Amino acid sequence: MRKWVRAALMGALGAAELLLSAAVHLGYAFYIFGAAVAADVAASLVKRLMPAKDVAVASEDEAAALLDGAAPPIVLVHGIFGFGKGRLGGLSYFADAEDKDGRVLVPDLGAFTSVHDRARELFYYLKGGRVDYGEAHSAACGHARFGRAYARGHYPLWDEAHPVHLVGHSAGAQVARLLQQMLHDGAFEGHAAATSARWVLSVTSLSGALNGSTRAYIDGARPEDGGGRSLRPACLLQICRAGSVLYHWLDLPPWLKRYYDFGFDHFGMSRCLVGARGLADALVAGRRGPFATGDWIVPDLTIQGAARINARVRTFPGSFYFSYASRVPSGLLGIHPLLFLRALQMRRWRWPAGAPPPYEGYRDEDWEDNDGALNTFSMTHPRVPEEHPSEPVEEEEDGAGAGRPLRPGVWYYRIVEADHMAFVINRRRGGVQFDLVYDSIFRNCRSLCLPDRPATDAAPEAELTNPD
Repeated sequence: MRKWVRAALMGALGAAELLLSAAVHLGYAFYIFGAAVAADVAASLVKRLMPAKDVAVASEDEAAALLDGAAPPIVLVHGIFGFGKGRLGGLSYFADAEDKDGRVLVPDLGAFTSVHDRARELFYYLKGGRVDYGEAHSAACGHARFGRAYARGHYPLWDEAHPVHLVGHSAGAQVARLLQQMLHDGAFEGHAAATSARWVLSVTSLSGALNGSTRAYIDGARPEDGGGRSLRPACLLQICRAGSVLYHWLDLPPWLKRYYDFGFDHFGMSRCLVGARGLADALVAGRRGPFATGDWIVPDLTIQGAARINARVRTFPGSFYFSYASRVPSGLLGIHPLLFLRALQMRRWRWPAGAPPPYEGYRDEDWEDNDGALNTFSMTHPRVPEEHPSEPVEEEEDGAGAGRPLRPGVWYYRIVEADHMAFVINRRRGGVQFDLVYDSIFRNCRSLCLPDRPATDAAPEAELTNPD
C-alpha cells in the first residue's frame, strides 16, 4: 500500500511539473511571437502615417555584395528553437549583437532540425545554390534530398583565401564544427575538390552544446536507448514533437510561416501531400517524419549523440577555437524564469543505474554545474569521447588569448556567470556582461590573420589529447 501511494504521489508531482513546464515554455513562445507581430503592425502603421522619405534600402543581394573578402565575415549561428535574420518580424536572436560589426551574417536555419541538416543549410546559405542534404543521408532519414534554393549566396567568394568566422550559440556551436568537418571531407557535391577546413578561420562556441546536455534526458529522451532515439510517453519533448508535426501538417499561410518555422519542409508532412493518414503516421504511429528516423536536434543534444558527432569532428590545427561556457550563480538569482526550475533539476539529475554510462569515466558530479539548459562541463571544449587540446583563460583577461600568442588547434575557454538566455533575445537582461562577451568575441575574430595559419591541416596524433 505504501509503495502504491508513493508511486501515485510521484506520478502526480511529475504531471504537475510537466504541466507547469509546458505552460511556461508555451507562454514564453507566444510572448515572443506576439511581440514580433505587434512590432510589425506598429511599424506598418508608422510607415503609413509618416511622410515617405527617399531612403535607399539595400536588398539582401546588395548587402551580400558588400562582403567583398577584404575581411572575413562573422557568421552567427543560432541554437535550438532559434531563428535568423528575417524571422519573427525582424526580432534579433542575438539581441542586435550583429550591429557591433559591419560584416556579420545571421543565417536562418532549421529551428528543430538535426545538426547535420543545419550544417548543410549553412553551407548553401553562404555559398549559394539549392540545399543538398546528401543522397545517402536523405534516403536513410526519409526526406527529400534537396531543400531551399539560394539564387545568390550571402558570401559567394567563400573559399580558402576568403574564409569565415563561425560563432555558434548553443546547438549552433556543433553546427559550425560539423560544417568545418564536412568542408574538410569534401562532402558537398560539385564542390568536393575545392573545399577544405581552411575555409573556416575560427570557431567560437557561446554556451555551446559541445558534449551534449543532461537536460535532454530531463525533458524526455531515454538514456538507455542511446539518447533521443525514443521519448518517454509523457514529457516536454512529446509536446514539442506534436506541436512541430501539427505546425507543418496544417500547411500554414506563407505570411505566418515567415514569422517562424521549425524547418521540416523537406520531410513533406503537409496535409496537402499526406492527408489525415500521414498525420496519424507522424503523430501517433511514428512511421513518418524526423521523429521516426531520429533526424532532429534532440538526439544530437544528448551526451551519446554529441559523442557520435565528436567522434567524427576534429579540431583542426589550421583554425582558431574559442569557447564561452556559462554557469548560473550559486544563488540562482536573476536567471531567466524559463530556466530556474531546469537549473535545479540539472544539478540533481543522476544517470540511471540500469543504463550503461555514456562514456568511459562518466561522473554525475562533473555535470552538476549548468546554465539552465546546458552543463558547464559540456561547454568548455570537446571532451567526449576524447579530449581535444584546450587552455583555460582567466575571466579578467582582455580577450580569449590576451597576454599570450594564440595557437591554432587549441580551444581557449572561459567560464562566465550567466544563464543560457543571457546572450540572446534580450540585450538588457544580459547587461554589461552581454557587451563584454560579444566585444571579446568580435575582437578575437578581428585579431586573427591568415598568414599565421599552418601550411597544412594534417594533424599529428598528439593533437587529439589535452596538452595540459
